[in-house]
Amino acid sequence: MIGNAEESLDLTQDCFVSAFGHLRKYDGARPLRAWLSRIAINKCRDWRRRQKVRQLFTFSSTTYADEIEQVPDEAPSAHASAASKLELKQLAAAIGTLPASLREVLLLRTVEGLSQSEAATALSISGKAVETRLYRARARLAEILAEE
Repeated sequence: MIGNAEESLDLTQDCFVSAFGHLRKYDGARPLRAWLSRIAINKCRDWRRRQKVRQLFTFSSTTYADEIEQVPDEAPSAHASAASKLELKQLAAAIGTLPASLREVLLLRTVEGLSQSEAATALSISGKAVETRLYRARARLAEILAEE
């Protein structure tokens, strides 16, 4: 969700520390995966807000697409690696342009593999809203990629 491998590891640790600290607030009747996903989403949102403030003060031009180049790729051949990196960069840039509400649903459902109800719980929205946002995210992503 943030496009930076090193920051993702730090945020993952923060998520588990936060979850452990608030374990007494966990409702056992609800899925643990959705609860942890909600914590992760909130941590990512907080990180993005802090990044925007930092960029405002430092006048940095770092973008989501630039950060994705820092992710190591262990593809076997140079040709396949170059093609994969280009596709990954285009896809990451396209995903980065989506509004947060669409990007979050898309990543939870397709990358994280959460069910519709788990994603709805994690995002505090209805299952129908997840379905609608996922449809819109995929349609918008297809439009963006077709333009390129």
